[in-house]
Amino acid sequence: MRRILIIDDDRDLSEMLIEYLSPEGFAPECSYTGEGGLQRALSEKFDLVILDVMLPRMNGFEVLRNLRSQSQCPVIMLTARGMEVDRIVGLEIGSDDYLAKPFSARELLARIHAILRRSRPAHVDPELLSVGDVTLDRRARMVRRDGAVVELTSAEYDTLELLLRSAGRVVPREELFKKVLQREFSALDRSIDNHVSSLRKKLGPRLKDTERIKSVRSSGYLYVYSGQDGWG
Repeated sequence: MRRILIIDDDRDLSEMLIEYLSPEGFAPECSYTGEGGLQRALSEKFDLVILDVMLPRMNGFEVLRNLRSQSQCPVIMLTARGMEVDRIVGLEIGSDDYLAKPFSARELLARIHAILRRSRPAHVDPELLSVGDVTLDRRARMVRRDGAVVELTSAEYDTLELLLRSAGRVVPREELFKKVLQREFSALDRSIDNHVSSLRKKLGPRLKDTERIKSVRSSGYLYVYSGQDGWG
């Protein structure tokens, strides 16, 4: 069974999630403090973490920042409704997705399934995908730039894979939403934009300081291949 760690000081909500997720084939467990949740997430093996932003003493952002320094375990953050800044900060730090409270348990379940599907190691196709100085190993779900490993979240990895496979052409936001997030496009949802922003920071610019991932207004994103914009 897939183990899920719920880090939330709302005991009623946590118990409700346990009751809902258990019959769905998951083994949910709870931690009611940021410190305790972080310790468990780092010392035990979990398939996914559900993390509330509003935790006493050590808040969800601090927990995520410390977790990401040592682990790439998928994380869904729970934020207050209407607090877009919380969602943006969470995605920038490294969360894979977010839900605003109050939320539907069915939607949470759908998000969990989507993240676990895309974080599952690829066993069928072991090929290496290389574009310029970046190499993506599908079998190991590992990315290297100039030979150095680049630590990416599951969502960042899937975004980069789609952009690399489409290098030289614009990938519409609608396609990124459907294939990476596995949900329909929403103009108000900035998840993909934040994943791309994070990729830019982690991968850095190309040679001659040219941008490797270009924004195409009212369309999507383009990964620049060798020869475009004077690179290579």
